[in-house]
Amino acid sequence: MSSGHEHTGHEHHGEAGGHHVHHGPLPLPASLATPEIVTVWRTRLLIIAVVATLVSVLFAFTHEGRNHLLRAYLMGFMTCFGFAGGGLVVLMLQHVTGGKWGLLLRRPLEAMSRTLWLVALMFIPIAIFMKHLYQWAAYPNPAAVANALQHHWISLEQAMTINDKHAMLNPVSVIVQTIIIFGVLLLLTYFINKWSLQCDADPLRGTQASYDRWRTKYENLCGIGIFIYVILLTVGSIDWIKSLDVTWYSSIYGLQFLVGQGYAVLALGVLTVILLSKFEPLKTLLRMTEQHDLGKLILAFVMLNIYLCFAEFLIIWSGNIPDEIPWYLHRINGGWWTICTLDFVAHWLIPFCLLLSRDLKRNKRKMIWLTCWMIFARCIDMFWLIEPNFADAAGNLHLHNNIGILAYITVPVAVLAVWGAYYLTELKSRPIMNLNDPHLEEMLEPEHAH
Repeated sequence: MSSGHEHTGHEHHGEAGGHHVHHGPLPLPASLATPEIVTVWRTRLLIIAVVATLVSVLFAFTHEGRNHLLRAYLMGFMTCFGFAGGGLVVLMLQHVTGGKWGLLLRRPLEAMSRTLWLVALMFIPIAIFMKHLYQWAAYPNPAAVANALQHHWISLEQAMTINDKHAMLNPVSVIVQTIIIFGVLLLLTYFINKWSLQCDADPLRGTQASYDRWRTKYENLCGIGIFIYVILLTVGSIDWIKSLDVTWYSSIYGLQFLVGQGYAVLALGVLTVILLSKFEPLKTLLRMTEQHDLGKLILAFVMLNIYLCFAEFLIIWSGNIPDEIPWYLHRINGGWWTICTLDFVAHWLIPFCLLLSRDLKRNKRKMIWLTCWMIFARCIDMFWLIEPNFADAAGNLHLHNNIGILAYITVPVAVLAVWGAYYLTELKSRPIMNLNDPHLEEMLEPEHAH
């Protein structure tokens, strides 16, 4: 919709640019079922998963490939957890804050949250092979630590830190913490998704009394739920990612992951809604106004992500403390400066600059490309967080020395494709829109260009 033209009716905009003016509110589409095209997308993802898995198996026949298979799998697991857990927390945030933006995203967010049990199962290989990832798992007691130090497998600082953090970072403790994390999150997911169907089936649906009653129930659960999630995410991010470098300390790590999850979840949610808007019922329900609002919300998370990551870097770099600064030195020295620059440009600079454009936020095709790019950029960031923690990382960027590094492409693609197929299965299992919400009527009203 171009600016500068006033309209008195609601307009449908096809990608070809056709205009059909409707005076007064549009009728609610006859069916709110998720379009059948979702089944086609799911099949394509499953094909991608099979191909990527077969290619990944080839890396198991080389020593370098075996080293990277588990690291790459961890990257895929954390990205999937970002979508599933992040979908849950953004869903809770929407129930606390309200607004039309959340009504469009609610069913995609619910579908993301219902994949949590699959992500929990994905942790099993990490639990089985964790000694190949984490020093605290490879040397789980003071005797093993002393032996490793004697053979110069770890440094004195690493030995002291492993012993100091033993209460939290040992195999049994981390597995118990992980079970608690997923147990609590699955409980929250169960109630929120159960209430969503009950809310739509409420005999008093459409009345203010019904809406207020359900809104109060959601707010009472989701308010404390967000607080609980932040605590659990902080513990999980320390256990699964930060402890790859057992000597590093960061008080903002959990919050960084929280904002990063919001960044990725909004990208996937908006991508889902815009792709489905080519078909009914979202073809009628997604107005340019709401699409623009969703674009502004993504921009807010991009800016918050930039702020948190750069603030931490600036504080640590200016402090120049030996316990903290090596974490960044490992990620900017040698070939890793290229990855660091790519992460900065892809993860922050490009989305920030493009989302400043009002016209881009209102253009469906460009928003599809941008949200896909943001999901790709999140994977680059996860690679930058994981791989430099390992002693052999400095030389792993040279393909002629280590072809196994390509597992960071094939394994996460396989894991994400499996997760994506299940996400689409859950999305297809419910109507694409909640009925018991007054904002639904607002989205059927004519919109005016500004």
